[in-house]
Amino acid sequence: MSNNESLSLVPSYSARSLRILAAECGLEELERVPRVALDLTAADGLDVSSVLMKEITRLSREQRESIGKYGARTFWPAGFAIYELGATADGVFIVVSGQVALRNPVASGRSFVPWVATPGETFGGEGLENDPRYASQARAEEETETLHLSTARFSALMREQPSQALALVRQLMAERTALLEKFAQYATLTVEQRLVAALVHLAQSREVLPGDVNGDPVMVSRRLLGELVGATRESISLVLGRLSSEGLIQRAGNSLMIADLEGLVARLVHPTARPGIALYDERAASEADARE
Repeated sequence: MSNNESLSLVPSYSARSLRILAAECGLEELERVPRVALDLTAADGLDVSSVLMKEITRLSREQRESIGKYGARTFWPAGFAIYELGATADGVFIVVSGQVALRNPVASGRSFVPWVATPGETFGGEGLENDPRYASQARAEEETETLHLSTARFSALMREQPSQALALVRQLMAERTALLEKFAQYATLTVEQRLVAALVHLAQSREVLPGDVNGDPVMVSRRLLGELVGATRESISLVLGRLSSEGLIQRAGNSLMIADLEGLVARLVHPTARPGIALYDERAASEADARE
């Protein structure tokens, strides 16, 4: 399985239903990655049957170029807050390159990340509502380029390029569906399954450009991973300890290096009996958090 195939765990559909859905939604206009249907049984006895590993839907480069004529391009340095929770919103953003994480504060004083927008995906669509306010903070996780369409420019796109505007609307709806499916995972998947799925998703959401070296190691922010999974630090540390002892991941400063992506995917497909408890250098993890 190549590194540009993007996976997320969602409810199963029949092949016929998927064909009908694709035809009705006109998904041929969007970049997609082949889907693989799998059966998965949790290691603790939870039966998660007929799991579908579904691709990330994203606007194609050609669509981004066409829509780009109506928007403003901006480059953001890593760690820069693009907008804040509760600020007045306007229009919608499209990621051209890089990653943008949406964060919401939780009672513990930490943050939860419901969505990470990658190239061809959108964020900040609250700006298209009436009396719009941003529902989260948006921050560039790395050097990022975005395209911003104000509400006025979005309206102009709908008048002058209805096919491109429809593609953008379909992208917004596809992301809404993906977000709903992600939250469904919290009621059906274990912490380990959610963490492994998040690792695979982050690794395979990277857009592969011409000339990219496929053998480059995949690096994932440990802090971002924890915020995506939404579990306690202790639970995450135990899972990371198991994955590290099995050689699937390696620690690299404040990040994690995915040493065996195929092994992580296989972990979702064929869970094995859990070995003895392996602790994941929690003291070093806490020190890294303090430096952040």
